[in-house]
Amino acid sequence: MADTLTYKGRPLMRKDNLIYYGSMADKYIVMLQVLETKKEHDLDLATKVSVQLQLTDPNLRARDRVVKKSEKDGFYTALDVGCVWLERALASK
Repeated sequence: MADTLTYKGRPLMRKDNLIYYGSMADKYIVMLQVLETKKEHDLDLATKVSVQLQLTDPNLRARDRVVKKSEKDGFYTALDVGCVWLERALASK
């Protein structure tokens, strides 16, 4: 069984240029989409990332699941914003 990658105690899953942060068992997750990259020493670094706080309700259309969205410069900036949004959303009931 492979180790699960986590950030601040929540799972991170990647599929191509999409990264999902959080658990589908919770009411909300964060989707990060890498929009632009640049080469840096043989690595592709994300320079523009879309962040979306989404509901996990499978009965909603994809468009209706989006609660908040933004674009950030750099992956870690986007992940930090998404982390704050997710923590606040899951804390409020």
